[in-house]
Amino acid sequence: MHQFFVTAIAEKVSALKTEAYFRERRERGHLAELDAWLAASPEREPEARDELP
Repeated sequence: MHQFFVTAIAEKVSALKTEAYFRERRERGHLAELDAWLAASPEREPEARDELP
């Protein structure tokens, strides 16, 4: 029973750290820079293994 609680707490802490990581990454990002990066990529069809079914 003790191991169950320890595992549950560890999973919760991990989820909270992951949420904080993605929030921090989102705040550092700039949509204008993303748009510029996407605009600079070449227009071509995806390779066969990259296409969605």
